[in-house]
Amino acid sequence: MADLAGVNGQREKFRVVGMPNLPGRLSYAMAAGIAKYGADYIVPDMLHAKFLRSPYANARIESIDTARARKIPGVIDILTFEDEDIKNLLEQGEMMSGPLKSILTNRADQEGAEVGAIVIAESEDICDKALRQLDIKWDILPHVVDILEGRRADSPVIRPPAPKSQDTAGPFGMGGGNNPPKKGNVSYSNVNAGDVEAGFKEADHIIEYDLNMPAFSGHIPNPIGSVAWWFQNTYHGEGLNIHVEGVGSPNDPGTIANMYKVPPEKVFQECMLIGGKYCDWGLRKSQLITPLLAKRAGRPVRCVNSRYDQYDFNLNQRFMHIKIGFKKSGLITAIDDFSIADSGVEGSSIFGTTMDQNYGPYFTTRCQNVKQNMDIVDSNRGKMYLSGQHNPMNWDSITLAIHLIAEKLGKDPVEIARINLHGPESQTDPNPVPSFEACIAAAKKMMDWKWHNTGGKRLKDGRMHGASFRYQQCPRHSGMIFNCKLELKNGVVHLDSKGPVVGNYIMEANMMVVAEELGLNYEDIRGRLDSHETYKPWGGGSDGTTASGWALKECANILKKQILEKAVEEANTPSPQGGVMGSKTKPAASPFKGMKPEELDMVDGKIVVKNNPGIGVPLKEAVRSNLFATYSGRPPLSLWNERGKKLDTMNVAMCEVAVDAETGEVEIIRFGVVADTGKIMRRTSLESQIEQVMFFSEGCQLYEDYIYDSKTGVKLSANMFEYKKPTILDHAPVAMELLETRAGNAAYGSNGISHSLANTHLVIAAIYNAIGKWVDPPATPDKVLKALGKA
Repeated sequence: MADLAGVNGQREKFRVVGMPNLPGRLSYAMAAGIAKYGADYIVPDMLHAKFLRSPYANARIESIDTARARKIPGVIDILTFEDEDIKNLLEQGEMMSGPLKSILTNRADQEGAEVGAIVIAESEDICDKALRQLDIKWDILPHVVDILEGRRADSPVIRPPAPKSQDTAGPFGMGGGNNPPKKGNVSYSNVNAGDVEAGFKEADHIIEYDLNMPAFSGHIPNPIGSVAWWFQNTYHGEGLNIHVEGVGSPNDPGTIANMYKVPPEKVFQECMLIGGKYCDWGLRKSQLITPLLAKRAGRPVRCVNSRYDQYDFNLNQRFMHIKIGFKKSGLITAIDDFSIADSGVEGSSIFGTTMDQNYGPYFTTRCQNVKQNMDIVDSNRGKMYLSGQHNPMNWDSITLAIHLIAEKLGKDPVEIARINLHGPESQTDPNPVPSFEACIAAAKKMMDWKWHNTGGKRLKDGRMHGASFRYQQCPRHSGMIFNCKLELKNGVVHLDSKGPVVGNYIMEANMMVVAEELGLNYEDIRGRLDSHETYKPWGGGSDGTTASGWALKECANILKKQILEKAVEEANTPSPQGGVMGSKTKPAASPFKGMKPEELDMVDGKIVVKNNPGIGVPLKEAVRSNLFATYSGRPPLSLWNERGKKLDTMNVAMCEVAVDAETGEVEIIRFGVVADTGKIMRRTSLESQIEQVMFFSEGCQLYEDYIYDSKTGVKLSANMFEYKKPTILDHAPVAMELLETRAGNAAYGSNGISHSLANTHLVIAAIYNAIGKWVDPPATPDKVLKALGKA
């Protein structure tokens, strides 16, 4: 057990934490359709707003005439990029960093980008009609939607050079540190370790292979947008207040207050639910613009993105050429990784590109000779707001290496992984990682793992059988400071949170931790979302849960100490009874009179005597006072922060496919996942998170694809027909086993799971094992047949 820094980190008996099928309140509200999201708010006298969106991949508006559009009945207002209100409304860069910039300009760097104008009208249909009547003079600029073409020296430069960062050694290119200056559309990021040439000389074999990781979109189930209005209430101080619904991000410290220059306490929001934005923390313009529009119109304004507007990237395209040197045993001695990555449009996240070079799969291996060179190409393809639904760190480069080495040596890829995985303490640690060994043993048994060479097995129906395997360490959020508060009010414990809540994982699990530490039932804890609260459970999923759970565990024990002290105090000096005239009724004698707090405990909703638990009083009767406890601090930094040099909890994913060589159709027979998150916090949510990640892994490898018109740069696959996503009927079964080695160092020895199971090539590797031919994702039937020489 690694949770040694806090209270009860090595707890052995659990009544609440990790228990399955506990009916969470937030979960129930979402599943039952009761929960409201920003776009669900419809208020009286509400207007609608829509942005003009660029029909071009790269263009600038030279002029815009709104006269015809303003004459349409029902049009209330039209703002353009030349309006002073627009010029003065500045939005912050991604994750509240980067330079401030105007929320609306005359320049669009992707098809569908908000540009030039926004219409306010009585209905969405009137907005659409007015947008069509705008008289616009466009300057259509050269575009790049093929990053290989955009990398060429003669390609049109679509963006001015970025400012140089002269004093850093960072790997993010842009002319700083060890990287050459930007040239054309290309920035450079080079990160090298060890002596790669010496590593290749040491090798007995060298293999080279190419990977194409296409971009894909993980759709957000709830439309992105907001509804806002201003109101006067002197109780909140002088000046107008903003009420806005639909704005929120786990990393949002008060964007609306900052943008509109009002105190945070004068911004009100009822809905703190975001929905399934799996690590997409970016705020869209439709969420930020409505307070301005409502102020101008003097009425509530609603602005919501359509499905078409939400085809953002969850992973940027990336081409990789990998060269691997290895010994006859399978031990890797050198890695040379050259990548060409899509930088996307301005403001795109570095997740999935240069961040890989700081943390990635290579650091889990014994190989210390690693060369990573990346060309990062500006494009007009689209924007990646943050890490999105996929794994931002490119683990599948090493997954393929393991499989190809296994094929070359005639060995099981699991054994190749085991040979190359370094020990728990460092890259030179020769010892096995206990969590990895436990995961492998369970996964082999669960999947009846019997490895066969490429093309070595056919199923009874004649289809070719393939299997694949990958591993990763389990990460968790680290470095955040939590400001927790718990209150005992009228005998009930309250955990209030600022939110917003991505999905429902964190708050439900936080309440379970508090119940565990206070000897209460889960349903005894009340959780309330309030935008003016202090506590913020950073992040989403199990990563954030384990970190915030650690802080709540500390806070709960502070409250527990206060409760036991107050129980003794009130036993010795009973508090006065209430009533206008007082009460002559004497309180019942307490069994705790004359005892010390350390002689008491809390069990099953009661305060009991430790040495005689049969003597107990319900919490509400034992303590009539109202109490509150706070804790501010940071959980222990995760070993994940060591960038793979130390390893604790691991996970394993396997996949079986059947390939029909006549039709090219691929069926995923099943996925298998064994995950050791150290300690399960909320089992139902963890299982769902794993199920979800395998669902979108399946989608990006078999179905999903962006297609662009090379002449115009316009996306041709921006609807549910051309951009095919799997449905629940397509989804393959996921066999699953969850382990609890307690090897993590967050709450109770836990870690997260999050991105670590997402993959871009697990299914592709299984197809290769089946047919012996490489197919780039998505592996559609036509591609499979072409690989087999049949199309």
